[in-house]
Amino acid sequence: MARETEPGADRRGDRSGDRSEAAGRVTVALVEDHQVVVDGVRSWFGGPSPVELVAQGPTIESVRGVVADVLLLDLNLNGTMVVDRVAELCAGGQRVIVFSEHEEPETVRAVLDAGASAFIGKGRATRESCLETILEVAADRPSVTLPMAQAIATDESPHRPQLSDKERAALLFWFQSMSKASVAARMGIKERTVRQYIDRARVKYAAAGRPAPTKEKLLICAIQDGLVQPDEVTVYTSRAARAPGSVRSG
Repeated sequence: MARETEPGADRRGDRSGDRSEAAGRVTVALVEDHQVVVDGVRSWFGGPSPVELVAQGPTIESVRGVVADVLLLDLNLNGTMVVDRVAELCAGGQRVIVFSEHEEPETVRAVLDAGASAFIGKGRATRESCLETILEVAADRPSVTLPMAQAIATDESPHRPQLSDKERAALLFWFQSMSKASVAARMGIKERTVRQYIDRARVKYAAAGRPAPTKEKLLICAIQDGLVQPDEVTVYTSRAARAPGSVRSG
């Protein structure tokens, strides 16, 4: 049965696989309600590009169900801000890059705290910078664009980075000797999202002039700032391991 699509949605590149047929190309779905912007983005990804636009539509629902490595999301759709939809998309395992003209630091921090992988400002985006950010996010590498750097730098407490609740939770479970895969299972999110939260905490500390390249250094910084209490850092034991009669390995 053919899948119905919302009017205005373009899925001509939609495929059932995780990647496009061209080996190694990163796939992108675009949510944007201005055709001139869509045409511009499509031109960036045309020709010999490592990125392929596989779907685009004017609403989040218009690309729902499309398999893409990255979702490029405008925040103002048909006159409505969709900042509150970012957390929902990220919780579903989607890598989200916000692509918006609303570069106010508080807006950037809000979408990053909600789980967005990166923020690209429309007003200063270039083909090269956009492709670079998309490729970094698709590879689950931390990416810091200029709007992100400015949002971090103008935080009210730059020497004590403001971590989101999810970033703090991921750090705490990780500090409790849990693997990133176990942290993901505990939080009900993807492992790559856990890595993203940890990497983002490191980026925030580096921006504050307190680099924390190792787990131990990050733990020290978090305790110093009161983000994690020493008595919270205990070795986590799963419920199965605590069950009577369970066998615990060495």
